[in-house]
Amino acid sequence: MSVVGNMLSYFRRFVVTDGTSRIDNRPSDSGERVEEMDVLALSAAWACVNLNAGNVASLPLMVYRTNHANDREVARDHPLYRLLHDAPNAEQTPLDFWEGAQASIELKGNAVALKTFGVGGNVVALEPMAWDWTGVRRNGAGEIEYEYKGEKYSSADVLHIRGFGGSPLGGLSTIAAGANTFGLAKAINRTAGSMFRNGIVSSGILTSDKMFPPEKRKEAEGLLQSKFAGALNSGRPMLLDNGLKWEALTINPDDAQMLESRGFSVEEVCRFFDVPPFMIGHTEKSTSWGTGLEQQTLGFVKFKLRRRLRRIEQSLEQQLLTAADRGAGIKIEFNLEGLLRGDSAGRASFYGSGLDKGWLTINEVRRFENLPPVPGGDVPRLQMQNVPITEATGTTPLISD
Repeated sequence: MSVVGNMLSYFRRFVVTDGTSRIDNRPSDSGERVEEMDVLALSAAWACVNLNAGNVASLPLMVYRTNHANDREVARDHPLYRLLHDAPNAEQTPLDFWEGAQASIELKGNAVALKTFGVGGNVVALEPMAWDWTGVRRNGAGEIEYEYKGEKYSSADVLHIRGFGGSPLGGLSTIAAGANTFGLAKAINRTAGSMFRNGIVSSGILTSDKMFPPEKRKEAEGLLQSKFAGALNSGRPMLLDNGLKWEALTINPDDAQMLESRGFSVEEVCRFFDVPPFMIGHTEKSTSWGTGLEQQTLGFVKFKLRRRLRRIEQSLEQQLLTAADRGAGIKIEFNLEGLLRGDSAGRASFYGSGLDKGWLTINEVRRFENLPPVPGGDVPRLQMQNVPITEATGTTPLISD
């Protein structure tokens, strides 16, 4: 079997093919059962999902129109502009809707929403559907159909954004594919919590060459608890007699290995969500993406975030645009301007280059900076200091006849 065939066979294990099958809730090799809230309870997974979903949802989703002269403008008069940019439904803001959709893609490989049609057949609302309650299958005619809360819908009624996997029936579930990694991280956290809850970690021990009677042992333990236990008594000098000796304990190899395992599990979780560890505060290892915040942000957008945005853009264009929309040059894209803006010095250099070379106007720059236009600011300018001497006006020849 080919590599592609093997991959598709593997993906089918994680894709829902009927209205009841679910494998996101299954035991891992560590014995821990992995469910959605178990994954989100891991701080690394929460940070990764929050980062990806929040960045996608915070970007404005725009509808553009391109004419035959290749001029592009924001199509504010198009029905989809209000739906995608302003309000997907009556109860959610665009950030709420797309953050939930992207979080579903991150965890379960799919996001689905029910379309509401208005007069003229235009989509006027998108109502989110929980993927856990959604069944998807091919009917007898070979068409994809959905079942949600006992109702059946055709593919024309549902917006389906598929994650990694390439199957028309749905993307690959991250929870299912990473069950062993998430289960191991959960087991390590459970072990650490149990260790501290049961109080088996001690900072030191008292030793003596003499035999302690039970009453003396109880007296010594009470003295230690009352005078030397707790943060307020930290560093308090201890007076010992009767041959007692205090031996401080260092972290044992088993505990050290557990701490290393917790750090490694953070990196493993980050790999599943395609997030550089330093972006969620795990800075044990340096990044190779450059030294500045701007370079790191550009690297994240270019190598990690862009694919997520294109997945949503292409799904919306395929499932929401009509043939007439495509003929009119309608495109749906996220606006990355705010995310790629950079620092003040970088913006000044970028704007200066555009103004000097004529590919930006004064009002375009002012619009980028949320400033009002000025009269005459829509005309491109071009510096002309490098002109032939013979074409310079108001000059005196350097050499007279």
